[in-house]
Amino acid sequence: MPPVTPMTRSLVILAHPNMGQSRISRRWAEAIGAATDITLHDLCARYPDGQIDGEAERQLVTDHDRIVLQFPLTWYSCPPVLSVWQAEIMKRGWAYGPGGRALRLKTLGIAFSTGSNGRDYQPDGRYGRTLEEVTVPFELMAVHTGMHYLPPFTLTGARECDDATLAASAQAYLDHIRHAEPRIFASGKDDDRARTVYPEDDAAHR
Repeated sequence: MPPVTPMTRSLVILAHPNMGQSRISRRWAEAIGAATDITLHDLCARYPDGQIDGEAERQLVTDHDRIVLQFPLTWYSCPPVLSVWQAEIMKRGWAYGPGGRALRLKTLGIAFSTGSNGRDYQPDGRYGRTLEEVTVPFELMAVHTGMHYLPPFTLTGARECDDATLAASAQAYLDHIRHAEPRIFASGKDDDRARTVYPEDDAAHR
């Protein structure tokens, strides 16, 4: 198990396209902002034009041990700005593939809210899928890059949350960032793909 110590450096990547209208993400961000041991990085505030500086973002991730992606669930995925961020920093030779060891044995987590209530995300619910199933791509990103993966932190039924529920979730979120244990532990070992040399423009061959 990766130890969580007072020296563990935690980073929250916030991706919310309209923080001014948000209740949950804004309250969570306020709680993080008041903490001295967690770095909050707001993508939309940092890049209002949507042009992500991949090199700067990779350095920021390199400087931290636990990375949590915070966002409102948007069409059963993340907002576009977070997808752009992933594409800009998850480069072969850095995040995966030959020489790609930058994320090895770091810890990845996601934290998100939903408008629908939790009953909708059950096998017999409205969508017939759990939130863990809906967010499997993030789990696979962690596996592919050799990261440990935390259980998702969620708050469902955003439209129904009262202030007390929201305050309690913010405190629980801080505890999760600091102390949650991974649901999936990376081995730290290379697989065959990590040693495979791909053509220079791999995308052209897919």
